Amino acid sequence: MALNVFDHDEYRPPVWKSYLYQLQQEAPHPRRVTCTCEVENRPKYYGREYHGMISREEADQLLSQAEGSYLIRESQRQPGTYTLALRFGNQTRNFRLYHDGKHFVGEKRFESIHDLVTDGLITLYIETKLTSLVRRATLRESDLAPKYEKVHNFKVHTFRGPHWCEYCANFMWGLIAQGVKCADCGLNVHKQCSKVVPNDCQPDLRHVKKVYSCDLTTLVKAHNTKRPMVVDMCIQEIEARGLQSEGLYRISGFSELIEDVKLAFDRDGEKADISSNAYEDINIITGALKLYFRELPIPLITYDAYPRFIDIGKITDAEKRLESLHEALKLLPPAHWETLRYLMAHLRRVTQCEKENLMSSENLGIVFGPTLMRAPELDAMTALNDIRYQRLVVETLITNEDVLF
Repeated sequence: MALNVFDHDEYRPPVWKSYLYQLQQEAPHPRRVTCTCEVENRPKYYGREYHGMISREEADQLLSQAEGSYLIRESQRQPGTYTLALRFGNQTRNFRLYHDGKHFVGEKRFESIHDLVTDGLITLYIETKLTSLVRRATLRESDLAPKYEKVHNFKVHTFRGPHWCEYCANFMWGLIAQGVKCADCGLNVHKQCSKVVPNDCQPDLRHVKKVYSCDLTTLVKAHNTKRPMVVDMCIQEIEARGLQSEGLYRISGFSELIEDVKLAFDRDGEKADISSNAYEDINIITGALKLYFRELPIPLITYDAYPRFIDIGKITDAEKRLESLHEALKLLPPAHWETLRYLMAHLRRVTQCEKENLMSSENLGIVFGPTLMRAPELDAMTALNDIRYQRLVVETLITNEDVLF
């Protein structure tokens, strides 16, 4: 019963908050048409509204008395499948009905057929009354603000009590799953409104509960920083202790202690203690930094930009590769670009102590290539072939950090 109530025509200020709530109250009420005879093989999750294998015409006749009347029938064309027949607008509407522990005809799932029909009647009624009005409550494509840095992280949400869309300001109707809520900033909007909301998410620390495995842009906007604090703090700690440690970034620290650092950042944020008093081995801190990049849901060099960077790694002419790399960096979101710039400047300083730490730009490219660049859904052979190009790209970024950034 997926109903597209919103179109995107001319702009008009949002109106009628209370009017929409009133319309929900005015929607037809469910009227169950009960079957007066015993029906064999009635599914246990249906009641007397189940009429067995009757035709569309028979269902239409049974429902012709009142708006909101409904029944369930078994399909004659496809035995074993069930249809919800519902009277609305002086016509019978038929919806394929499913049950997986709950009843549904679309995305929403309900404990009872009564609730499903109630929600469907509300949606149909409001759609009928407001199609032309709600159109005007959204912005035209040409009126939208320029693309913002952070898209919203919308999840389907059930609101308790009357609720209004924070985009079009109109009532969010229905019994459950009335709209969507941004998991990062808490914005509440209609599902259809979410498709035209500008990418202006301003994450709130009340909603962003962790540091690791959190979208990079979400994290920096929530904390109002240029880069993730875990990157700044780890790099500052590593450089404060000196960059002469042999095998820096190549030698792994104890995984249990690296997990401790991760938990400290998730729990305490910028107050996490990663000093030498807490973690004497510098490889614990380098391991925690690499783990942060590995667990990013969108890699530092994003999935969208990945193919372009891999193609650049295949360019044999060093000057052309550098020129192409400079252009490709523009594909990265601002927070990703800034974090990559900061990391590459740090890694270049690591290579300046190569005589002591034995870490050249090539060695660091081997370590950081797969960490900073991940392709979604690559087969094993393609992923294996890409490793050398990942290494070459990161090596070029380190060596030419002062030119590229």
